[in-house]
Amino acid sequence: MLINLSDIFEEEGKSVSREVPMELTEVDFQGEHFPVVEKSPVALTLANDGKGRALIEADAGVSLGMKCDRCLKDVTKSLKLHISVSVLSPETADEDEAEEQSAFMEGYQLNVDSLVRSEIFTCWPAKVLCREDCKGLCRVCGKDLNEGECGCDTFVPDPRMAAIMDIFRESKEV
Repeated sequence: MLINLSDIFEEEGKSVSREVPMELTEVDFQGEHFPVVEKSPVALTLANDGKGRALIEADAGVSLGMKCDRCLKDVTKSLKLHISVSVLSPETADEDEAEEQSAFMEGYQLNVDSLVRSEIFTCWPAKVLCREDCKGLCRVCGKDLNEGECGCDTFVPDPRMAAIMDIFRESKEV
């Protein structure tokens, strides 16, 4: 959704609060598509912050469908977003500032979904787990270890001991 900010940039002391619907249906991150499972409207506060400046504050909640990083089960990850950013009108912004805010500003228009998407990327979880003690998948057969042991031999010798193992193999008499 696009919101025109020209009156906010021009009128000193002007402040507007409104709630707008979030139109995101999916988020693309690192080559993968994550569906938006649940979303709340975006609560916006737009305020003049000086000549040609506006302060944008937004609060929203979004839940994304993801996969557990260990066992690949479907997980819903909820993110609470709080955004606070200062923007400049196109005639006031220099080249670097215009480039910085181009991700969510189109001239005098604020693209709310792009602003929310940018904040989602900064809040992206480092690791997504279905539960804290997820055991993941067996490296040999691929069985979900949360459902029980598979019986595979998963012993991996310590590579630092390889030289000693070679000595034992060479000195072994047949």
